[in-house]
Amino acid sequence: MKRKEQIEQLNDMSVQELNDQADALKESLFRLKFRKTLGVGDTIKDIRRERRTLARVYTLIGEKSKAEKQAN
Repeated sequence: MKRKEQIEQLNDMSVQELNDQADALKESLFRLKFRKTLGVGDTIKDIRRERRTLARVYTLIGEKSKAEKQAN
């Protein structure tokens, strides 16, 4: 998935959906790191991609939480 498409998709999610996405990404990262330890396949690129996506999710959670607090 292209980066812009991914960002648009994440922007459309609610805070709860973003939290669920963050949990899924953390589990995926754990599995990729485990595969790296075992030496199975080329996982470095996948780990970097997942870490960047997780950072984007955390950024959006912070922005949306801040916007909700300012609205109240």
